[in-house]
Amino acid sequence: MTSSPETAAPPPGSNRLTGMASWTGLQVEHRQIGPGSHRCDRPEMTELAYILSGRSRIRRHADGPLQEGLALPGTSWLTPSGTAEKLLEFDGEVECLILYLPAKLLEDSALRDHDIDPGQAEIAYAGGFADPTLSQIGLALRDLIERPSQPVDRLFADGLRTALAAHLVGNYRADRWQPAERQPTLEPRRLRRVLDYIEARLSEAISLDDLASQACLSPFHFARLFRRATGLAPHQYLTERRIRGAQQLIVGGGTSLAEVALDSGFGSQASFCRAFRKATGVSPTAYRDLHRRRPVLES
Repeated sequence: MTSSPETAAPPPGSNRLTGMASWTGLQVEHRQIGPGSHRCDRPEMTELAYILSGRSRIRRHADGPLQEGLALPGTSWLTPSGTAEKLLEFDGEVECLILYLPAKLLEDSALRDHDIDPGQAEIAYAGGFADPTLSQIGLALRDLIERPSQPVDRLFADGLRTALAAHLVGNYRADRWQPAERQPTLEPRRLRRVLDYIEARLSEAISLDDLASQACLSPFHFARLFRRATGLAPHQYLTERRIRGAQQLIVGGGTSLAEVALDSGFGSQASFCRAFRKATGVSPTAYRDLHRRRPVLES
C-alpha cells in the first residue's frame, strides 16, 4: 500500500501510533488510517495489513479484478512487493498493523527442501480474508511492540517472522491462492448493527444472546457466522474491544484503574488486570508507565 516503510507518504488522516519496530527481515508499524483515496506506490517490500479495530469498506485494484471488501478486526490485506496498485480507497477509519517483509520471504534452499519451486513462490495480491493463524501472529506482534522491551524480543520476533513467512508461502502463493468460496456469513447490515451495539455498551454486561438478538439469529448460528465474518469468536471480539478501550483510557490519563475496569465492562479491577495481562503481556500499571514515556508519532 506504500512505497517502503521509511519513505511512505501517509494517507490522508493517517498517523503512526507507535514508532517503527524493526528486526531482521521484519518491520512493524502501528497505524491509524482514515477515509479517503490513498496514494498508490509500488512497494519495495511485501506488506501485510492486519486490522485491529474500526470498520471500512476497501476498494483496491492492481492487475486483475477490482477487489472490494470489508476491513474488519481480524481481517488481513496482502500486497506483494512490486505490485503496481492503481486504486486504494477507504470509506471509514481503521487501526491496523502493517507488517513489512522482504520480497523473498524464504531462501531458495528452504523452499526446495519442502518441494516448493522458488520460481513459483510469488505471493498473491489478496485481501479481506480472516485467517486465525495470521490473527495470532498479528496480535502477538502488537503486544510485542506495546510492552516494555525484553532481552528475548529479537528471538521472539525472529520466530514470528519465520512462522509468518512459511504460512504466507504455504497458503497465499499466487499459483494456488483463490478467494474463498462465498459461504454464508453475516450480512453487512446485521454485522454493523452487532458491532455498533458492542461499541455503545462496552461498559455493560453483554451476553451471546444479546448479540444474537441484534442479528436476529439463534446464538449458535450467530456465533458461527460472526467468527466467519471477523475471524474471532464473539467473546474474543468483545474482550479485544474492551481491552483496546481500556488502553485508550489508560493512555488518556486522569482515570484510576478501578474506574477503567468498570468503564471497560469488567466486573472488578482484579478481573480486569488478569484479562489485560493475558491480552497484552503486561499489567495495566506497566502499560500506563510505558506510554507516559512514549509519545504518539504524527506522520
